[in-house]
Amino acid sequence: MPVSLSAQLGSKEQADARLVGSIMSSLRVSMPGIVQSFDPGTVTAVVQPAIKGYEPDSNGVNQSTTLPLLVDVPVIFPRGGGCTLTFPVKAGDECLVIFADRCIDFWWQSGGVQEPVDDRMHDLSDAFCIVGPQSQAKKIGGISTSAAQFRSDDGSTYFEINPATKKIKIVAPGGLDVVTPLATFSEKVTITGLLTWLGGMVGSVVSGVASKITGAVEFIGSVKANGKVIDDSHTHGGVERGGSNTDGVN
Repeated sequence: MPVSLSAQLGSKEQADARLVGSIMSSLRVSMPGIVQSFDPGTVTAVVQPAIKGYEPDSNGVNQSTTLPLLVDVPVIFPRGGGCTLTFPVKAGDECLVIFADRCIDFWWQSGGVQEPVDDRMHDLSDAFCIVGPQSQAKKIGGISTSAAQFRSDDGSTYFEINPATKKIKIVAPGGLDVVTPLATFSEKVTITGLLTWLGGMVGSVVSGVASKITGAVEFIGSVKANGKVIDDSHTHGGVERGGSNTDGVN
């Protein structure tokens, strides 16, 4: 007995399900990726999608396949109000790839509001890269549960803001360089290590002055000037002992 066409195609529900499956399988929204290279000049990356796709073989059977490399993918850094937080993106970094609804070519080239130029939608060609997602294989440890940190992955170097103590803490085993013509501290400054003074500002050096202090200065200990100790026990040579004081400072 010949099989009817409707029997071959199945019910309407089955046909609808196959249609929905076909649409969903070709719809790109987001997936994890792995950065292959980063171009800081164009702020783009080459990204390998980290989830495989499926392609039918000659018999129409879906086979697992690695998706192609995504090139010229704009990298998203936190940015706004004239400030940007950047990271030294490296090959091997994990990321989240998101796919735009429509073609982004003209927008990427010129910014502003643009025509989509192509009818493609949710396409691999229109990806953005957000660095940061972590698989269990590459997750970081030692995350603070009480303060916000900008830190190295190993946790050895960080800038911390603690809302409970209202303090900012900087830990920098390699040192801290501050490049500025002027640094202003509104209150007390405590230094527990050695303070090395290499010179004053240019204007002061020209006049022969390395530093100027306004107000009273209290030293606990001794002061050495040109190799000689100046404290409450220092002496002056070339004078005769007696009850008088030496003349004032020349």
